[in-house]
Amino acid sequence: MTAISTPQRRAGLVVPPWFLRHAGVLAVLLLIGVFTATSSDVFLTGANLLNVSQQIAVVAVLAAGLTLLMTAGGIDFSLGAIAAVAHGVAAQLIVAGVPDGPAVLVTLALGAAIGLVNGVMVTWFKVTPFVATLATSTALGGAALLIIGGQSVSIGDHLMMIGFGEVLGVIPVSVVIAAAVCVAAALVMRWTAFGRNAFAIGGNESAARLSGIPVVRTKLLLYTLGGLLAALGGVMLVARLGAASPGAGGLHLELTVVAAVVIGGTALHGGSGTMVGTVLGVLLLGVVANSLNLLQINPYYQDVALGAVLAVAAIANHLRGRRT
Repeated sequence: MTAISTPQRRAGLVVPPWFLRHAGVLAVLLLIGVFTATSSDVFLTGANLLNVSQQIAVVAVLAAGLTLLMTAGGIDFSLGAIAAVAHGVAAQLIVAGVPDGPAVLVTLALGAAIGLVNGVMVTWFKVTPFVATLATSTALGGAALLIIGGQSVSIGDHLMMIGFGEVLGVIPVSVVIAAAVCVAAALVMRWTAFGRNAFAIGGNESAARLSGIPVVRTKLLLYTLGGLLAALGGVMLVARLGAASPGAGGLHLELTVVAAVVIGGTALHGGSGTMVGTVLGVLLLGVVANSLNLLQINPYYQDVALGAVLAVAAIANHLRGRRT
């Protein structure tokens, strides 16, 4: 049970710990939302909010896997490239006549296999995670273009349920998938031995190993899970676009995912992080991008804003770690 401070008791307030931890992100998100709502009548409409939720669904799925990995002190810069390869493979399988279900399963298995390869390089061959996953990302970036031949591959009306289906006639299926993944990741982090092992490894890997925690196996599973979720994001991407295209996924998606997780407060050195923070980070980046579009600001400024927000979040993350 979390202790409540004396001032909070006297004032009759019970402030959730997660609110205090992420108050800064919540404040920025609120300020941007209020400013955009007063500047554009479209921002708070149901159609626009649903559009934002669909746009951030893929980022949320990838960010869930990266959050789990970063709590264990790992990092994966190949998630966007895995998603790009996955969306190309799924499209080509469907075009070749493979039914939707088997095509999706093969794609997910491929993503998991790529994640496992990353894990093997990091755990067995002791390659620095940044170098290992950056190398994988570079190779997969070229492979993604080769798979689709450098041009768009249309899937017609396949995967319509994932791309355009709705639950209860209102909530997009892609948003439901993203929410389910984030909730599952949060439960794993909070209530399972696997999640506690990840935190322990990120906090002190040597101590975790001496305590009997299976460090290598845990890291392999985390990298494999990250690849699996990246492939799921790729399937969601091709389902929503209706085609595999050269510009989908890749470096921009990777940077957005990393930025969302770091903004959410997950420590770069491991041992600390929450899915609530990651979801808030994803929402913040989605709202910023949507605000820039609605206010008709040059789209090139979106990358400038992403880089600036990531830099500020990294500095704040470091300072918070020093205080801890």
